[in-house]
Formats: sequence, structure tokens, C-alpha cells
Amino acid sequence: MPDYGHPLRFGTFVTPVNAPPERPVKLAQLSEELGFDLVTFQDHPYQPSFHDTWTLLTWVAARTERIGLAGNVLNLPLRQPAVLARSAASLDLLSGGRVNLGLGAGAFWDAIEAMGGGRLTPGQGVDALSEALEVIRGIWDADARGPLRAGGEHHHVTGAKRGPAPAHDIPIWLGALKPRMLRLIGRSADGWLPSQSYLQPGDLQRGNATIDEAAQAAGRDPREVTRLLNIGPLGADEIAELALEDGVSVFIVAADDPRVLERFAGDVMPDVRERVARERSARGTAPAGRVRNAVALAQRLPGIAYDELPASLVENAVEPGDRGYARYTSSYLRGGAPGLALRPQTVDQVRDSIAFADRHRDLPLGLLSAGHGISGRSVNHGGLVVDVSALNEVTVLDEATGRVRLGPGARWIDVARGLAPHGLAITSGDYGGVGVGGLVTAGGVGWFAREHGLTIDRVRSMDVVLADGSLVRASDDENVDLFWGMRGAGANFGVVVSVEIEAAPVGQVGFAQLVLDAGDLTDLLVRWGTAIESSHRSVTGQLVLGATRPGQPRYAQAMLVVDSDDPETIIERLGPVAAVAPLLDQSVALARYDEIMGAFHQEGPQRGQGEPHSHSGMVRHLTPELAAEATALLDAGAAHFFQIRAVGGAVSDVPTDATAYAWRDAAFNIAAMGTRASGLDTWWRRLEPHLEGMYLSFESDEGADVVARAFPPAHLARLRELKRRYDPTGLFRDNFYIAPAAEDEVA
Repeated sequence: MPDYGHPLRFGTFVTPVNAPPERPVKLAQLSEELGFDLVTFQDHPYQPSFHDTWTLLTWVAARTERIGLAGNVLNLPLRQPAVLARSAASLDLLSGGRVNLGLGAGAFWDAIEAMGGGRLTPGQGVDALSEALEVIRGIWDADARGPLRAGGEHHHVTGAKRGPAPAHDIPIWLGALKPRMLRLIGRSADGWLPSQSYLQPGDLQRGNATIDEAAQAAGRDPREVTRLLNIGPLGADEIAELALEDGVSVFIVAADDPRVLERFAGDVMPDVRERVARERSARGTAPAGRVRNAVALAQRLPGIAYDELPASLVENAVEPGDRGYARYTSSYLRGGAPGLALRPQTVDQVRDSIAFADRHRDLPLGLLSAGHGISGRSVNHGGLVVDVSALNEVTVLDEATGRVRLGPGARWIDVARGLAPHGLAITSGDYGGVGVGGLVTAGGVGWFAREHGLTIDRVRSMDVVLADGSLVRASDDENVDLFWGMRGAGANFGVVVSVEIEAAPVGQVGFAQLVLDAGDLTDLLVRWGTAIESSHRSVTGQLVLGATRPGQPRYAQAMLVVDSDDPETIIERLGPVAAVAPLLDQSVALARYDEIMGAFHQEGPQRGQGEPHSHSGMVRHLTPELAAEATALLDAGAAHFFQIRAVGGAVSDVPTDATAYAWRDAAFNIAAMGTRASGLDTWWRRLEPHLEGMYLSFESDEGADVVARAFPPAHLARLRELKRRYDPTGLFRDNFYIAPAAEDEVA
């Protein structure tokens, strides 16, 4: 049989004895310390001297950090497939993608019947296992629309809700020996997991042949099936032969003696790796990498060198034919269909991703942290997406000073929840699903803007991967010009992989939701502006309006935060704002910041399709003239969403030239969403003479004229010079591209 070229991995097969209870746990921890890749436990739910295997796997996951986990193999007749799918997905999410699912059709039927399971014939067992695979994978397919109906006579679901999706593509390995089971593996499973003690001479060769034939008949590449083997403490010669001649790549040693595991890890594993690597090199055996079937390969797009992807990125990359691809066909408001999504797990892998993108300069490049950007440019059509959501660190470095380190893939709801126990918060937009990476490079108009400034005003340093793949730190002391540009125009210069930011002490705050009579909208807007500008800096908020409906009364919804935990103070500071128009409804509550963020966050897949259409502008004051134009825009039905956010206060304390974000004298940010058919463009142009600049995060138009409105001339000249220095060939050009300065302009 051929060597399938799979990377070698080693695991342990630990007996799940429950006396003493900690013994299998300690062996699992030892397996991790010794460098094993996997720890597995047999599953005999009818055996009272054993732990329940799934409970043990969960406990071990919490007591380890790196090692993979699997039942070897789970007793399917006593584990309902739909519930098992959810259990596996949950544990995979909690453990950071370390779960593997080993399944068996069942044995020891008297004991299974005694536990309430039904006895099956060998043929029925194969059918039941096939049905279970359909159910389990259907539950995991959270991106599919509609309820799940799957299975057959033995295992089925009729309208089950899908999800959650696991953290990674959980492989399903089947323990099997008989031809019918082997054919099922070839058609549907991800791995074959027999035990050497049950094999007769030639069984591996015959089994591989049966699996390969069934795989090819099903349109699969035989290399899609990993070959695993439970072994005793064999020597390096025997294991190397099994790898090179029988295609086995995962060796799971059955031993409960720590000394055996130590000898195996210290002597046998490195020897086997060296022997197999040497022989593969001599034979010219190409590494298998991640193998996709013919259906998936047919969905690859021209112009992308899929097979030249760096080895570090192969395992987690997502192509159009892969499970999980639906994540990249929608952002919060925009649809997409990229040709390849790269999902780096480390900073070095981000660098590898940028190097790969550099070799595909003709393709769009999206940078995705959470996909909540209004413009939706984190996804694209036919290009590359670098998804940094795995870099989601939230670490408090110094509680006394509020110094915090964040990864770009963390969502602000995660940040708020992580900081709440420390009595800290960072102003961070108004929606918990927004990603750190997008906000800390754009601005960050949040619930504490008037008191603590923009999100970027709290940033103290950034680690950035540049277009040439280098990793640099930007701060007030290092790469000062880059630090300036990253805070307001960061999408043009690199990929933030870590940010240190200073949180503020925040306890409970007042959160008010007011419904105001907007019958005289022009007057309301003017009075609102005056009230906000003269209010205490602890008051920050927004006013939201929609299109006027004929015959319906018009109202405005105000949402405000007052940074105080004293009810009397909160009411006092809200009073002038609440008095700008007749109050139709109100709700004022004490809440933690993370609770407020959670109120504006809904878990679940993003469903955006098409192209969002929005405009943005900054304004110093809500003048009667501006208010009249805004009223006319809404009266015309040009916008279904019209928002006025308060800035000013601490935002204005920062000098205009301190960051690339320039509009420090503006007291308000205005954003509107509509369509071209609704006339938003026409009506917005009437509003523009009253505006000063814009906030790019709320703008969907693009082009040089948009960028020119987003930055004052001096800022734009400086940004163009920075672009010339840090990204002269425009790798980062798909999110409000700033053209690099020409040589004669620099001179």
C-alpha cells in the first residue's frame, strides 16, 4: 500500500478507570507534557469501574491546554447522535478546537441492552452509523438555512435546529474491521481507527484497498481518509514500516504506565519521525497536506495558487467547497464570495498570509476581524480574505493603570466582559459584535466618547504586520509616524496583530432609552444639539430616526449613557436632554458596560447580502440650516436609518494633528443608510455643505474624492507619504485606498 504522505502524529490510549479518579487525568496531562498530539479513552458506558468517557474528556480538556482529545471509540448505540454532535461542538469551542470524534457501531450487545440500548445486527450497525454521520454533520452545519431533517430508521432528526458550529472541522474516525464498515469509511468518514491487537496479517493492506476503492467510487481522494492505529509499545522499526508501507500516520499507544509513555515519547517518537522523513525524502513522497475531494476542487477559482499555500496556513484555510465557507459569503451588511479565506492562528501565520497575498496583487484583499464594518469590505468577490478572529486575546496587564492587551479578533463584547470584573471599560462603538482590529484603526465613536475620547485615543501601542511581511511596533516612541497613521487610516498600512490600550475605571452607569416626539423634527434636532453640547461630559449618546411613514406620527429614539452609579445624578444630567421634545416613553436603568454592549449584540451567523449604501459626515453644531436639510431628507424617504452620534468633549481635547483621524472640532457624527433608488445620494449632497469631513467607518462610497473628504489636505498629504514608505505598491488598497505620494511630491 502507498504512503499517503500524511504528517505523523502520536497519541495515547488511556484506560478511563475511576479509582483513583484522577489517574486517567494525570496520564492525559503527562501525555501533553511529553509531547503527544492526542489523548484518547475507550468508551464502555456499561462498565461501572470506568469514568463516563464524555465527562472525562470534558474534564481533561479543562485540565490541559494543547493536546487533542478523542473517544476511542465512542459507543454510538448509547450516545444519541444529535446530542453527541452538540456535545462535541461545545467541547470543541471550549477547548479551542481540540476535539476529534471517534465512533464505533457497538459491541458487547448484552451490556448495551442492559443499559437501555437496542441490539443491532452487524448490517444494522453499519446503517445506524451511516445515519449518525448524516445527523452529526447536519447539526454542525450551522450555516445551512432551515431546520435539519436527516437520518433514517435508527437515528434521525425531524426539524432539529442546527448548530453550534464547532471551532474547527471536527474529523470523524470510525473503528472498523469488516468490509461493509470499511466501505462506509471510504464513502463518508475522515479516518480509519482499528486496533492492532484485532488485526490479522494482511488486514491493513486489505482494509486500505477497500477504503480506497470506496473513496474513489464516491468521488473522494483516498488521502482524505486518515489511517490511525491503536498499538502496543512497538519499536521504531515496526512503526516506521507501518507508516511507509501501510499508510498509517497516527499511532496511538495503549499504555497506562508513565514509564512506558516516557520511553516511547523520548526514544521512539523522534526516531520514527526521523526515519520516515528520511525515507519520504528519498522516495520523493509529497506531503499530503489538507486533501479535498473532486467536488471541492472543482469550485476553486482561477488565478489563486491554492497548492502553493504556505504549510502553516493549509490546515485552517477555507475554500469555496469547504464546510465553513458560508462564513465568508456574508458580513454584517454585505454579501461576498471570496476565492480563499486564510485563518491565521498566530502572528507568524499572519505574516505568511500577507506574503501569500503579496503574490496575488491582482486580487481583492479583505481583512476581517469580526465582519461588522458598515462598508462590508472585509469580504469580497473572487479575492482573498485574511480572517484574524483567532487572535482574540483579552489580557489585563496592569489593573492599576488600566493597561490592557487585545487581539484584533476579539469582539468588543468579549473585551467588555473581560474587563468588567476589574472595574474597567474601553469606549468601543455601540455594538458588541464589532471587532477590535477594525475599530482601533478607524476611530471608535463609543458610549464614553465625550468623557474618554475615541477608542484610538486610548491606544498606547500597536504591533503591525506591514505589506513587506515585517512585524513592527508603533507607539509614541517607536515608528511614530506609523502610529499616527494607524489611528484613523490603519487599513492602508498593515494588519494589527496586537494592541495595548488604556482602559478607564468604570462601574455601573446609567443607561437611558427615550422616545421623543419628532413632529417638529427641525426644532428637535437643534434643541438636541444644544442640550448635548452643554451637558456634562459623562453624558454620551445618539439619536436615531427612520423614514417618515404617511399618516403615522414621527418619533425619535434617543439612547444615552451617563457615567455615574448615583440615580439622582443620572436623572439630573439627563433632564435637559430629555426635555428637548415631548417624552413619549422612557427607560432608565443602572447597568454595567458589558450589559449595555450585550444588549446591542446578537450571537449567530451574519446574513448580509448585496451592497450596503451609507453616507457619513462630521458637523460642529446642529444648526437650523442643517436640521432643515436633515428633515427634508427624512421626509423624502431617502434614508431608512439616520443616526446622530455625540462626539466633542474629550474627543475635542486631542489636537487635530495628533492622529490621522482629524475632525476633532466636530460635536456630532451623522450617518444615514438608504439606497440609490431612495434618493439618498441626491439628498445627501444637499446636506454636505453643512458637514465637515466624514467618518470612514460609516461610509460605503469609495474613490479618491471620498478619501479627500475624509481627511483634511495636510493630513492626506502626510498619509500619502506614509503610504509611499510603508505600502508603495498598494497591497492594502481595498478599504479606502490612499494613493502613495509621487517622488516629485515628496521632493
